[in-house]
Amino acid sequence: MILHVALFRWQPGVTDDDVARLVAALEEMARGIPEIRGYRCGANLRLRPSPADFAVVALVDDEAGLSAYLDAPSHARVYSDHLTAMVADRQASQLTVPDGVAL
Repeated sequence: MILHVALFRWQPGVTDDDVARLVAALEEMARGIPEIRGYRCGANLRLRPSPADFAVVALVDDEAGLSAYLDAPSHARVYSDHLTAMVADRQASQLTVPDGVAL
């Protein structure tokens, strides 16, 4: 399995309402992509120092599943409708998760 992690830092002026609309759009998108096995997104709780304002994690079976998620038209729509105007910086990484390991 592959865990995809994306961290975002917002442009100045991004509001809590902008973030709430983004979360709703991302959660709807994730429900429509069958290759996604697990999905979470939300504002950084800031329990430890970090420049990230927001995080997304998605669990998929394999590289094909990751491509199906990231290349989905609904993913592109979330970017064009929300993220393009919000993002100052984005970082992403993918990790191997052995089968049977609980997250």
